Amino acid sequence: MQELGKIHQLIIPFFGHNLTFNLEVIIMTWIVIAILVFFGILAARKRQIVPGPMQVVGELLVEQLFGLAEETLDKEMAKKYGPLICALFMFLTLSNWLGIIPHLEEPTKDLNTPLSLGIMGFFIAHYSGIKTRGLKNYLKGYIEPFFFMMPLNVIGELANVVSISFRLFGNIMGGSIIILVVSYLTYSVVLPPFLNLFFGIFVGTIQAFVFTMLTTVYISLQVK
Repeated sequence: MQELGKIHQLIIPFFGHNLTFNLEVIIMTWIVIAILVFFGILAARKRQIVPGPMQVVGELLVEQLFGLAEETLDKEMAKKYGPLICALFMFLTLSNWLGIIPHLEEPTKDLNTPLSLGIMGFFIAHYSGIKTRGLKNYLKGYIEPFFFMMPLNVIGELANVVSISFRLFGNIMGGSIIILVVSYLTYSVVLPPFLNLFFGIFVGTIQAFVFTMLTTVYISLQVK
């Protein structure tokens, strides 16, 4: 069980203080980014009327995710936020799948990754709300239906960030704990590889989709 507590740290001195980073998460995150960039190059490099396999996968992903964005937002807003939704889903999905590969770990298993994405979605949603509705109407939403409800409305907005972040983190970390426990009990025979595939592919994809759609819904609630 020592694998869960093992953290490879990167310590950088900064004005008399030490900034500590999880080196493993940084490396895994850049691996995911590199794979996505490579996939994007392959999918868009030689676009043809009769698409190749990589172009088919890329177009299918973009088409489906843009369709979901149009249903949640509208066509005009989907053009603006569609790229964000596509990038978020593909990044989270690949991050959750990464643990299937031996000696690699999911960046989302560290709370900092889903929490950072949740905070990013929070600021994008509220910035969009202010830009679309105006500052006055935006602030007015916090005092509805009554003025004294403002603290609860603020807490509710902050709770959205905690909710989507801990949901993703909890499912990925929980899957890792189950796999480790079963591996020690069965000596890594048959069942752990199946569990690894189940939590990596199935649960990982579902959680990436849920996180992405909740972020889209939060943006929709602010701009409408």
